[in-house]
Amino acid sequence: CVWTLTAVIRETLRDALLPKAGVLKKLLAPLDAVLEGFYNAILFHHFDSHHYTSPYSEAANNLISFTDLLEALLASRTELELPLRCQRVLFLKVSYVLNLISSSVPYVIKKKFILLLKKCVLHKSREDAKSGSVSLQTLPLCEDMLALSNAVLQVVNLTWLNQIPLDEKSSYFGSSEPAPGDDSQGGSDQTVLRALSLVLLKALEFKIHNSAAEAQIK
Repeated sequence: CVWTLTAVIRETLRDALLPKAGVLKKLLAPLDAVLEGFYNAILFHHFDSHHYTSPYSEAANNLISFTDLLEALLASRTELELPLRCQRVLFLKVSYVLNLISSSVPYVIKKKFILLLKKCVLHKSREDAKSGSVSLQTLPLCEDMLALSNAVLQVVNLTWLNQIPLDEKSSYFGSSEPAPGDDSQGGSDQTVLRALSLVLLKALEFKIHNSAAEAQIK
C-alpha cells in the first residue's frame, strides 16, 4: 500500500498535463488523518529490537518504503495552496525522526532519513519555488520550519550528534576501500557529514531570523 501510494504521488508530480493540485487533494485529503496516524505508529517506538538489526529484514524494508512515501509527500506540498497535515507532519513531529536516527537501526536507514531532513530544510513554498526567492514567507512553512529548527537545536544541544555514526563503508560505491589516489578524509561518509552540517546551519539560521528576543538568539 505504501509503495503504491508513493508511486501514484510521484507519477502525478511527473505528469505535466495533470491538474496536480486537484488530483493530489482528491488523493490525499481522505487519507490525511490515516497517514498522520501511520507516521505516529511507525516512528513512535523503540528501534533497538532485533527486527531492525539487518537492512534486509522486512521491518527495515518497510521503514525504507515509508521514507520514500515521506519524501513524495514533501515534494507534493508545493502543489497545494495550503498543505495537508500529512504533508506537514514530518516537520511538526520531526523529533520521531531524530530519535530514529540516533537509534540502532541499520546505517542505510539513518542515511535516508538524514538526507530527507536535508530536503526539508531546503524546501520552498509554492511562491518561493516559482520566484526563486528563499524568503519562506508562507505561514504554514514558516511554522513548520520553526518547529523543525527548534527540535533539531534542542537535540544538538544535548549529545545527539555524538550518537550519529559516519560509516566509512558508505563512502564508496560497493566497497569499503577508497579509490586509487582518493583522499578518504578519515573514512567518514562525506554525504552524511555535509547533510547534517547543512541541517544544523539552516536550523540555526531560521531560528535566529525568527527570534525576537536577543537572549533567544544568543
